Amino acid sequence: MYFFYDFGDSWQVSLTLEKVFTDNDLPGKELPRVIEGGGFGIVEDVGGTGGLEELAKAFHKMNDIKQLAALIRQSKNTVFFGGAGVSTESGIPDFRSETGLYTAKNVYGYSPEELLSHGLFKQKPELFFKYYRENLISKDAKPNAAHMALAKIEKCGQLQAVITQNIDGLHQAAGSKTVYELHGSNLRQYCIDCGKKYTLDYILDDSHLNGGVIPICEKCGGTVRPDVVLYEEELDPLVIKSAVQKIESAELLIVGGTSLAVYPAAGLLRYFCGKNLVLINKSETPYDHAAQLVIHDSIGKVFLQL
Repeated sequence: MYFFYDFGDSWQVSLTLEKVFTDNDLPGKELPRVIEGGGFGIVEDVGGTGGLEELAKAFHKMNDIKQLAALIRQSKNTVFFGGAGVSTESGIPDFRSETGLYTAKNVYGYSPEELLSHGLFKQKPELFFKYYRENLISKDAKPNAAHMALAKIEKCGQLQAVITQNIDGLHQAAGSKTVYELHGSNLRQYCIDCGKKYTLDYILDDSHLNGGVIPICEKCGGTVRPDVVLYEEELDPLVIKSAVQKIESAELLIVGGTSLAVYPAAGLLRYFCGKNLVLINKSETPYDHAAQLVIHDSIGKVFLQL
């Protein structure tokens, strides 16, 4: 039995299938054999109806990747908007996940939103910094396939900006130049009294800590805090203005690794009035119905196949 699919270049089908079927999409089954000919991919069935069903899913996924690549090539102004899902694939935990919520409540006695709030930072700085240092700093994290692909697309002149909700600086580490960090960056620190700026390494040096927990400014003795936007604090108006301008002018907006449930950042999508909206996320989002292309998959896996 054979499965026929018109996919243009059959060699591309073969390469993509090799990627798809070695990712354990068909555990225990033999890799389908692709026979070249006439611009069609003729794929030998792996046996049974289950094999064909999985094969159909694989081809559908490949078609989505092909469509995404075409949209990027055709667009004259592309912007990427990313959330926590981009960073979790680099091993950075999402504090809003079920595991994060459980840990926060049972280990620290508060929800993540409370622990990362301006109020708790002022009232219980020891607890704030303990949680922050133990949960939001991942110095060993490296850019993943999504970060690297976005940097490469930008370098080729096909991506105008990255707008991120993450604070880890991995987009810049991958080589992206135009990055708008909506929630700031934990790579930057500053004294709340004199404004002196510090690096992340400064607050990780125990010799700069008061009571072994709170970072102290070497210039004035004030508290050194991360340059991130805490709950109950406003987003940087200049960053928001720039992000809105980029989204408004975009022809193609790719949104990835976010459930679009965190406001006000998620509200930025209402400024998009371009031609194509693409959503890449493992689960559904409130904007799926409005997108021209929706891919429910790992964002790193998607970009790795572009």
